[in-house]
Amino acid sequence: MKKSLFIGGIKSGKSLNAQNYILTSSSQKPIYLATTEFIDKEMQERIYAHKQSRSDDFKTIEEPLKIYNIISKCDSAVLVECVSMWINNMLYHGFTFADMKEELEKILALDKEVVFVLNDVGSGVISDNVLAREFVDISGKLSQLIASKCDEVYHTIAGISTRIK
Repeated sequence: MKKSLFIGGIKSGKSLNAQNYILTSSSQKPIYLATTEFIDKEMQERIYAHKQSRSDDFKTIEEPLKIYNIISKCDSAVLVECVSMWINNMLYHGFTFADMKEELEKILALDKEVVFVLNDVGSGVISDNVLAREFVDISGKLSQLIASKCDEVYHTIAGISTRIK
């Protein structure tokens, strides 16, 4: 089964394009695997806006950490929204890069249709914050892993997704 990645900057339009892509490519109602944890009021508002944008087109499952356990049991296509927030959660809960890599490798080996959404965070300056540098490094390494195993990779800028693989 096909694996795809939509990568781009924050608010670039990658999430909406990934949603439209999976809706048109899937014969069944796809799963929207929401990884974001409720952190504060502003994050709750973002989550609410995402829920409104996908209406009844998806079956939503919320899981901030153990995404392989969910995906391995799904019978329809899965949209992972988003890998960046999942990395954030994993770091917050004390998981290592090796833990994250292992989880993603298991997902990528599944015979399931999966569409990943990921923020491209590696185009900025090197942060003076240790945690931010660790996040960017892990995100960059995991984006390379995901892209290498995906059949299609789309880079999104200003709402336009261009296929790069």
